[in-house]
Amino acid sequence: MAEYRKVVAAVDLSAESATVVKRAVSVAGESGEVHVVFVQEPMDSVYMGVVPYGPVFVGLDQVEQKLREELESRMRKLGEAHAIPRSRQHILDGNAAPEIRRFAEDNEADLVVLGTHGQKGVQLLLGSTANSVLHGVCCDVLAVRIRED
Repeated sequence: MAEYRKVVAAVDLSAESATVVKRAVSVAGESGEVHVVFVQEPMDSVYMGVVPYGPVFVGLDQVEQKLREELESRMRKLGEAHAIPRSRQHILDGNAAPEIRRFAEDNEADLVVLGTHGQKGVQLLLGSTANSVLHGVCCDVLAVRIRED
């Protein structure tokens, strides 16, 4: 097995994220460095085209800021639970797959660890984000199966 010194754990900050981080920490071992990454898609990009210019509604910035604060709180708790220092907890803005790939490349990651649910049809092997990260990332990818209880 390859030695992974710098591992990126890409999470969605749901309860299942702990499974992904736990696996990343395990693979990295004591000498490895784990970075936890969450990508927040800007809310106004979801509504692109609804209102061509300007915010979709007054107060969207405040709603997005409140969401960001909640995400930062979840990230801190996840980091604390797995002894990941704040300097290795990252909340990025943009589309998940390209941002995860960019982060891995910019930080010379050896491995990206992410969760995937069992899918049917086209997404049988990997979820859409996991599949998109896999194609084009600069390093190995470990997809952790998230099991339904």
